[in-house]
Amino acid sequence: MNSEQLHERIAALKRERDAVILAHNYQLPEVQSVADHLGDSLDLSRTAASSPHRVIVFCGVHFMAETANLLAPDKVVLLPEPASGCPLADMVTPAGVRGLRAAHPDAAVVGYINTPAAVKAELDIVCTSANALQVVESLSQDEVIFVPDKYLGGYVARRTAKRIIPWNGYCPTHMHIRLEDVTAVRRMHPDAPVMVHPECTFDVQDAADVVLGTGGMIAYVRTSSARTFIVGTEVGMCHRLKTLFPDREFVPAATGAVCPNMKRNTLAKIACSLENLQPRIVVDEALRSRAHAALTRMLAVTER
Repeated sequence: MNSEQLHERIAALKRERDAVILAHNYQLPEVQSVADHLGDSLDLSRTAASSPHRVIVFCGVHFMAETANLLAPDKVVLLPEPASGCPLADMVTPAGVRGLRAAHPDAAVVGYINTPAAVKAELDIVCTSANALQVVESLSQDEVIFVPDKYLGGYVARRTAKRIIPWNGYCPTHMHIRLEDVTAVRRMHPDAPVMVHPECTFDVQDAADVVLGTGGMIAYVRTSSARTFIVGTEVGMCHRLKTLFPDREFVPAATGAVCPNMKRNTLAKIACSLENLQPRIVVDEALRSRAHAALTRMLAVTER
């Protein structure tokens, strides 16, 4: 099928299956074009939980679809490409978390939402890039184990009096954004604010005007008077921003900041997934209740 035929087939299958398509901001433009909702992983999972539709097609990576299943266990959650993993999420294990907790028994354990459900089940509370500092500050403990991203953990450590004990994880895609890239792009666009994700290295964070998750970047552009922005995150975000703000220009801080896993979902795979209602993402119930508890604690903090 060509692109037009795939669009028509997907639209028909959505009606037949009572389905909604959710797509992360880093997805391919063709995938973003058929999505009913676009956003970051938590926004989309919340949408999944509140959606009236029976079937959720989650165009993201595996931990995101798991999170949707944690929050919406009564829905059918599909991940069109099950090989869409997350190297950062895979850098931490349940055994590793238990080991750190044993070594620091008085510390709270905070985990980035970019973790598998089996790891979330070991956490005291989950956080996102947008609310990590708020979550850490909400805790009574003075010591906080933070998994798995050391740069997001370090971002928090610089802004809190609490002692952060970071796991040594990182996002390979954000490692492609280097200080020299930011410097070079800023030289070409001297009036453009530099927005970078807190998964970037500390020297890149320090060189930016603002450090924000993807939702924060959208909010920043919305209220800014600037016409051009340098975007220091996965390059798919530039397409998302240009769609929202067609009168502005968005320049990637590094054209090599491409997440291959995020690009695995395609129109053909979405159509196939809807045809067969596969592959389904289902979290084991014993894990689900514990992981859901850590997510619920985060939501209680951020919705106060």
